[in-house]
Amino acid sequence: MEYQLAQAGNKGKVLILKVTGIFFVGLAILGVVLPILPTTPFLLVAAACFAKSSPAMQRKLLANKTFGPLIHDWQKYRSIPRKAKRIALLTMILSVCWSAFMLQSAMLTALVVALVIGPFIFILRLPESK
Repeated sequence: MEYQLAQAGNKGKVLILKVTGIFFVGLAILGVVLPILPTTPFLLVAAACFAKSSPAMQRKLLANKTFGPLIHDWQKYRSIPRKAKRIALLTMILSVCWSAFMLQSAMLTALVVALVIGPFIFILRLPESK
């Protein structure tokens, strides 16, 4: 009886991971079109979800000509290409500047800076590949 409950719980976990992975692939696709959304972090989360739930979907992500090498470098070396790093940091800076211009409030601008500073430092400190 306990074994059946464990299997049912495991199937639920696998389903949740698959759905989460698909959701993050959708966000990554939006990130390709919308400059404010990042693409690579969403794909990395999707790849992690698929690694534990669907090896076939993970292989599809890794086989992608554009994003497969980024995911592979992250999984193997915990690094991102120099170009991707520069684009990410520049996009963050431009987004903060645009937000400051649009918000025209020092308090809200400070909030935006506070929310962006952590991910900015994280990306800045990542090692570069290629």
